[in-house]
Amino acid sequence: MGQAKKRFGQHFLINQDIAKRIVGALPPSAKSSTIIEVGPGKGMLTQYLETTFDDLYLIEADRDMVAYIQDRFPEISSRLIQADFLKLNLSSFNSFHLIGNFPYNISSQILFKVLDNKHQIPVMVGMFQKEVAERIAAKEGSKTYGILSVLTQAFYSCEYLFTVKPGSFVPAPKVYSGVIRLERDHKKEMTRQEERFFRMIVKLAFNQRRKMLRNSLKSVLSDCGLENNSLLSKRPEQLSVEQFIELAEELNRPKSNQYES
Repeated sequence: MGQAKKRFGQHFLINQDIAKRIVGALPPSAKSSTIIEVGPGKGMLTQYLETTFDDLYLIEADRDMVAYIQDRFPEISSRLIQADFLKLNLSSFNSFHLIGNFPYNISSQILFKVLDNKHQIPVMVGMFQKEVAERIAAKEGSKTYGILSVLTQAFYSCEYLFTVKPGSFVPAPKVYSGVIRLERDHKKEMTRQEERFFRMIVKLAFNQRRKMLRNSLKSVLSDCGLENNSLLSKRPEQLSVEQFIELAEELNRPKSNQYES
C-alpha cells in the first residue's frame, strides 16, 4: 500500500508549501461551496482541504489509495468515492469546485470532462504537465495557442498560477508541472448544437494550423456567403477566442438568413 502505480500515472506531491498554494488558489467563494478533489493519493492536498472546507468529497480510482485515505482521514471516509472520475456520473452534485493534482496521462480528458459539465463547475484549480497547462492558458499569437486554449477559454477565464519542479514529487516525473485556475466566464451561452459546431470549427482550424482559415474550413464554407469575411484570411492562432465564437456563429447561421439585408 502507498506505492505509486504507473497505470494510474501517480506522482505523489511531497512539498507542503506547494500543497498550501494549490489549496489557497481556490477563491473565497469556495468557502460556501462543495469541493471535489480528484485523485487525493496520500492526501497532501486533502489535509489542507478538510480543515478549510466543510463539504469536501474525494474521488480516487486506486483501491490501495482509498484504503490509505480511509485510514488517514476517517472523518471524511463517508465522502470518499472509489471511482474513475472520467466515468463518474456527476448529476448528484448541483455545483462544485474541482481541485486536484491530476495524473498526466488523463489530464486532458479531465479538462474535457470539466467542459462537458461546465454548468456545474464554476471553478477548477488543477496541476497539469507544464506543457499542457501552458497550452490551456495560452493567448492568441502564441505557438502554444490551440484547441485546448480556445475550447477552454470560450467558457472559462484561465490563469497560469505557478510552475512546480519535478523534485516536489515522489517518484519525480521527468517533466515540470504547472498549476492553473479556471473560473466560469459567460462570454456566450451556447446551445448543445452551437457548441458542437463551435468545437468542430476550432478543431478543423487547428488541425491545419499553417493554413488560412479559408482553406482549412473549406468543407463548411460552401454556400455560406462568407467569402469576404476578413477572419478567413487569417491563420487560426491569430484569432482570439471571441473571434472564433463570432466566426462559428456566422458559419452556423441558417443560410437563408445570410443573404437577407
